[in-house]
Amino acid sequence: MKRYLTIGYGAAAYLLFLAVFLYLVGFVGGIVVPRTVDHGLSAPIGVAILVNVALLAVFGVQHSVMARPGFKRWWTRFVPESIERSTYVWLSNAVLLLLYWQWRTMPAVIWHVELPAGRLAVWVLFGLGWVMALTATFLINHFDLFGLRQVYLASRGKPYTDIDFHVRLLYRLVRHPLMLGFLIAFWSAPTMTAGHLLFAAGMTTYILIAVHFEERDLVAALGDQYRDYRREVPMLLPRPRGGAPKAAGQH
Repeated sequence: MKRYLTIGYGAAAYLLFLAVFLYLVGFVGGIVVPRTVDHGLSAPIGVAILVNVALLAVFGVQHSVMARPGFKRWWTRFVPESIERSTYVWLSNAVLLLLYWQWRTMPAVIWHVELPAGRLAVWVLFGLGWVMALTATFLINHFDLFGLRQVYLASRGKPYTDIDFHVRLLYRLVRHPLMLGFLIAFWSAPTMTAGHLLFAAGMTTYILIAVHFEERDLVAALGDQYRDYRREVPMLLPRPRGGAPKAAGQH
């Protein structure tokens, strides 16, 4: 029974993540979904700013703090290691759902691309950003990242093992293609409202802080292997370079 509960817990967290991720695409792009970054709840501008900043802060704190090794060591005193990552996914889903539900509209237009060709180009970038982010998860280990590998191994009575450290495709260009994909998607708006700008700026701040701590954790875990990779490959902005790195980080 415990085996099936563990698998069910992880699978449910993952399925909800898929729904939350698809909603995020619609939320940022204003596509199909009822609540978007441009059309949330009505509120005076001062209240809207305060609420939206608080929602972004909750997202950033939850994602950053729970991802740290020190927190994981403390957290697994109460939560079994086999479902630690799935629990992280559950809580991440909850935080994003709260953000979708409580986001306040800030309708002032910051920029608007009028030319059809220009709008199409921005939408192409928007799509490429999401494709890059999703692809990056598979280039490391998509199912490990979202807790499915952990619950599967536990259900088979096998110990968890870390993913090997390898270079694959996008990780030869930048060390954090997942985050770069999100940045491209968040900022690619043919019509940028004040609410969208606040969302993009808040998420950018979170990403810059998160990669700083992640890099520190990777150096602590992998030592010179990651230091060499960091010297050869830029963090977020690709640059021309010679040769190929010998290793890529687990993100």
